[in-house]
Amino acid sequence: MTKVLTDARSIRIKGRSFLAVMLSPDLPIDDWLIRLDDLAARSAGFFLGRPVVLDLTDLQIDRPQLKDLIAELAKRNVSIMGIEGARPSILGSGMPPALKGGRSVSDIEVQAKEPADLPGKPAAAEARPAMQSIVIREPVRSGQSVIFPEGDVTVIGSVASGAEVIAGGSVHIYGALRGRAMAGSIGNASARIFCRKLEAELVAIDGIYKMAEDMAPNLRGQAVQLWLEDDAIMAEKLI
Repeated sequence: MTKVLTDARSIRIKGRSFLAVMLSPDLPIDDWLIRLDDLAARSAGFFLGRPVVLDLTDLQIDRPQLKDLIAELAKRNVSIMGIEGARPSILGSGMPPALKGGRSVSDIEVQAKEPADLPGKPAAAEARPAMQSIVIREPVRSGQSVIFPEGDVTVIGSVASGAEVIAGGSVHIYGALRGRAMAGSIGNASARIFCRKLEAELVAIDGIYKMAEDMAPNLRGQAVQLWLEDDAIMAEKLI
């Protein structure tokens, strides 16, 4: 007997994108976990409640090693929402789903612009992502996150300790930066961080990070700009 569905109610399905942290382990895993513990210890709550994708591209591990890695991350309260770049043969039941097609900077429309001069370097034409921007007209308080992968974030106020600003482009803070600021979150190495008063817990550009104790003492409390050069975060006082 054929049953005819007569209920007019429907299920609504929507697509929505979210910004996730991408973790890219390297071998040996034990050494990488030590570095991860160091980051977590110096920036409490960094992974708490944050979606994380595990990037295994070109990482030569087998299924038991992957299970052990996921278990070690779970002990650290790192919840893996998906795995990218893994060989199908090492994935199995009970593991996070395989993901593909994550947006990278090459998927964004680019146009040629004249970048600002870097200290000691001549300006040159460079292809950059076409960016938007948002302005936050109030302080970012402890526990709050401002996440805008589409472009620049400007905060008219301070960013408190325990707060964070994550931008696909540059971060501009017209006050004290006491929390975390992460620029170039979708792979934009030309992004910069500007702040009126540097007291940050962590700064990051294109996935390269620097903790408070790694910053030059003479920059603390100063108006500063930070940029990425040769996979290292550079900083100088703003005049």
